[in-house]
Amino acid sequence: MTAPALASAAATDSLAAEVARILTALGAAPERFTDGARIVRSPIDGSEIGRVADASPDEVAAAIGRARAAFLAWRAVPAPRRGEFVRRLGEALRAAKDDLGRLVSIEAGKIVSEGLGEVQEMIDICDFAVGLSRQLYGLTMGSERADHRLQEQWHPAGVVGVISAFNFPVAVWSWNAALAFVCGDSVVWKPSEKTPLTALAVSALVDRVIADFPEAPAGLSELVLGARDTGAALVGDARVPVVSATGSTAMGRIVGRAVADRFGRAILELGGNNASIVAPSADLDLALRAIAFGAMGTAGQRCTTLRRLIVHESVYDRLVPRLIEVYRSVRIGDPLEEGVLVGPLIDAAAIAGMEKALAAASAAGGTVHGGGRAAVAGLEGGHYVRPALVEMPAQTGPVIEETFAPILYVLRYSTFEEAIALQNGVPQGLSSSIFTTDMREADRFLSALGSDCGIANVNMGTSGAEIGGAFGGEKETGGGRESGSDAWKAYMRRMTSAINYGSAMPLAQGVRFDVG
Repeated sequence: MTAPALASAAATDSLAAEVARILTALGAAPERFTDGARIVRSPIDGSEIGRVADASPDEVAAAIGRARAAFLAWRAVPAPRRGEFVRRLGEALRAAKDDLGRLVSIEAGKIVSEGLGEVQEMIDICDFAVGLSRQLYGLTMGSERADHRLQEQWHPAGVVGVISAFNFPVAVWSWNAALAFVCGDSVVWKPSEKTPLTALAVSALVDRVIADFPEAPAGLSELVLGARDTGAALVGDARVPVVSATGSTAMGRIVGRAVADRFGRAILELGGNNASIVAPSADLDLALRAIAFGAMGTAGQRCTTLRRLIVHESVYDRLVPRLIEVYRSVRIGDPLEEGVLVGPLIDAAAIAGMEKALAAASAAGGTVHGGGRAAVAGLEGGHYVRPALVEMPAQTGPVIEETFAPILYVLRYSTFEEAIALQNGVPQGLSSSIFTTDMREADRFLSALGSDCGIANVNMGTSGAEIGGAFGGEKETGGGRESGSDAWKAYMRRMTSAINYGSAMPLAQGVRFDVG
């Protein structure tokens, strides 16, 4: 069989065998994941693909202790050498891309190109971090005191805790870890309990790079498996000064409070209820393609998934019927099969959440197109649904909530001010976009008077962020920033220093304190 073709008729044990082969190839020997109490299932067909043993509180504490000891050594390694370590990690990921991407697809249910794309994202952030290792710059400021120099420096923060979600089971770790490593930090990773096998594979790759890099101490990268209790043990430990957590807003409230209670720093990437505005001048063919991927890609399970479409009344009847036809024709099924665009939801609970939201939308006067469970021959144990487009009379009820499923709510607008009010009128503030060829509309959307989100795009969708820009959002999205730009500063501590190179002792603000 060719690489993309574990077809929909594949036997249940084929996925388990494929997972075992991949994990062995990547250095995570089968005995690391088969002996344990918790079953890991693929959303493709519901079959068992491995078993894992979750970390106890004592094991979490021990992992943090090892990471703390590693940090004390790693912070003394010159930053460009730390960059060389990350370069080698990127090379290891390049070599493992096909296998690791396939494992992402099997465990998280992503189509093949998205599984491979996630690993490419890991490679890209490693490349970014290598360059960053020579650019961890501070500032020099003019001092008000004669013969004085004022400067700031950035120093490693310590152990960085990373809590990642199932929808990007490895990429989110890399956004944090690649930057943390070049900044001089160690990392303790708590992946989603729904996708532990991809984490085991990545951890095995990192361990191999550590073993081959003379300055890299044992404990530089630690992995702890488990659910809420494991995360709580990591979040509550004062030896972890920085915690990056990706997940629901409800989870973020718990993590943020716990970290703040011990005066730690939280980088929160939480809910997204993202909207695109389609203006009268929009290129509708361009918008149609972007909307389709934004709303249905990853089966609607991205934090940047397009969930609200705000369409001007003058183009509504030209765009929405075409979009409904796309929803009817999109291919749903085994994500490992070529040509499939929409794979499964992660589990049965996700289907239940989608059904509840559609019922609420219908009760609020919405017209539902699509939705419901989708039967895929040979994969009856999988979690497949038909993406839903819902025409809504107003932005009420489920429209202002995030449902992690392929539901797109469509609203009409008449004035640009109304569109902006709808765009901003939800608690979340992650991603947004506008389709327009009117330069004034585009610039106003990007201005302080426009989108209130951390990401705002023009003539493209809400999803598919590049690693070069800082990723994150406002309001209930949590305010955190990861990946590119100056997001590296969150993994370091800032020190301001004044140096007196003269023989006098002038005080700031003209204060005088003469003694002797």
